[in-house]
Amino acid sequence: QVQLVESGGGLVQTGGSLRLSCTASGDAYSGNFMAWFRLAPGKEREFVATIGQSGGSTYSADSVKGRFTVTRGDTVTMYLQMNSLEPEDTAVYSCAASRRDTLFTRTIGYDYWGQGTQVTVSS
Repeated sequence: QVQLVESGGGLVQTGGSLRLSCTASGDAYSGNFMAWFRLAPGKEREFVATIGQSGGSTYSADSVKGRFTVTRGDTVTMYLQMNSLEPEDTAVYSCAASRRDTLFTRTIGYDYWGQGTQVTVSS
């Protein structure tokens, strides 16, 4: 069984920054693509960014390009540096991990999910 644990969420003012972390544990995880998704009240879950095992393959949603950066610390750790935060970024951010070495932007591509961490941006 693979477990994902996120940390780093919190309350920040518009224009501020936060850094989210996600760590995978469990012998079953081989360290393939990982991703961040977010869920805001009244909205559907939204893809944020994804990154391959080596960190060389990344892709981000248009809504966060230029502001958010996804990186890998190692095969089981992923980060999301969020700068220039806006109230529209308020959501629960969850990390996800895939068993496949394929870039996915949809939830169906990911097999393991964390519980999420709340990010709130005040205006």
